[in-house]
Amino acid sequence: MESRAKLLGHPVHQMLVVLPAGLFIVAAVLDMIDPFVSWPWLATVTYWNIALGIGTAGLAAIFGAIDWTKIPQRTRAKRVATLHGAGNLIAVALFGAALAIRHDQLDYRSTIESLLLEIVAFALLGVTAWLGGELVDRLGVGVDEGANLDAPSSLRVKHIRGTRA
Repeated sequence: MESRAKLLGHPVHQMLVVLPAGLFIVAAVLDMIDPFVSWPWLATVTYWNIALGIGTAGLAAIFGAIDWTKIPQRTRAKRVATLHGAGNLIAVALFGAALAIRHDQLDYRSTIESLLLEIVAFALLGVTAWLGGELVDRLGVGVDEGANLDAPSSLRVKHIRGTRA
């Protein structure tokens, strides 16, 4: 099933998910090491990583939702995609709650509550990333219908007189 939202021939959702994933991973890992180092800037970096992660996750979710609408009802792909999306929404909400807790702290420092929320969200993102991989690699969601080992570049003109170029 080919993706609905594409840029230069590739699914936009798959391009965008790396941004929030990277930002959330870095934030969670840095917050886990923060108690063991004396880097005063670390709390500010992790705070803004979470904030930017939430914003970019929202953008990725828009394109994921567009692709979700194309998956046929009553299929395993639809069930997996629904779990993938719902899990990501929960993870982003948990990061949002952690951010709200930190907002009132001096220098955006994490608390035990915000760190626990981040760890749970981080673990949940691992599950939803696997589900996303299942969608693409196992169920073929977002894969171009003409994909094969010798397929032409996605930048080539797709249709010339009804045939693939």
